[in-house]
Amino acid sequence: MDDHKPRSVGSDVGPGGPAPITEADLHAYADHQLSAVRTALVEQYLATRPQEQERVRDWQQQNRLLHRLLDPVVDEPLPLGLPLRPAANAFPWRALAAGVLVAIVSGGSAWSLRGHLDAEATRLALAGPSNAVSLADDGALSGFAHRAAIAHVVYSPDVRRPVEVGADQEQALVTWLTKRMGSDVRPPTLTNLGYELIGGRLLPGDKGPVAQFMYGTAGGQRLTLYVTREVPGDANTAFRFGTDGPVNVFYWVENQFGYAISAGADRAELMRVSQEVYAQLKPRQRSRWQAGS
Repeated sequence: MDDHKPRSVGSDVGPGGPAPITEADLHAYADHQLSAVRTALVEQYLATRPQEQERVRDWQQQNRLLHRLLDPVVDEPLPLGLPLRPAANAFPWRALAAGVLVAIVSGGSAWSLRGHLDAEATRLALAGPSNAVSLADDGALSGFAHRAAIAHVVYSPDVRRPVEVGADQEQALVTWLTKRMGSDVRPPTLTNLGYELIGGRLLPGDKGPVAQFMYGTAGGQRLTLYVTREVPGDANTAFRFGTDGPVNVFYWVENQFGYAISAGADRAELMRVSQEVYAQLKPRQRSRWQAGS
């Protein structure tokens, strides 16, 4: 079954009346894309269905978080050296691809970044230049750390399907990610810090797959660990902290792997979690943290 195909989610309208409310209507309602008449019908439908109301509110919250994270990028001024006319030998499809990417990032709906976000739209949103992991002077993120922040914003608010494989199938998750990543990849245990593993998923990167593990606290706070092999060979291996909109990220490079821990928590909390993650990944190199502090 095609999960992206609009489906009816129910209606009290009889034959001859307005068309039944569909999944597409709910998404369009969350994105303010319906006519006034259709909006009224959807609101009438939602008034008696609290579970559907909760789904729509989750989507609207994701929209707000995505706008907070990505709108500053859209509003950035064009570089002074940017050519205003395309080169004579430019391929037409590149302009089309650029237009599609701008529509995905700056559109008001974030339609493609919700639900099954491991499709092509997510690849465009998460993929990008992976040749920089250093922290800019203003605290902005780049490279895999920036992609980790975007992935956190996209998936962490999802109530219905935050992960592809849950913690109850942790061994299957490890086997799957290890096979796809081509190296042993497993989630650290953070229970002693108050974070329980929710599960994980495979995400499309710029040149290959990346892994995301998600954790949650009893209070509902979520934290993600992003693991990628898409780091340059000469990457700076220092531990770094940066912010991107509402997300704080602590990240580093070790043995040709990039690790990024993202959450809404403050720097001290992310440092505490990062210390534990690093200690489990490299138990014999604990002293590196003391030397870098």
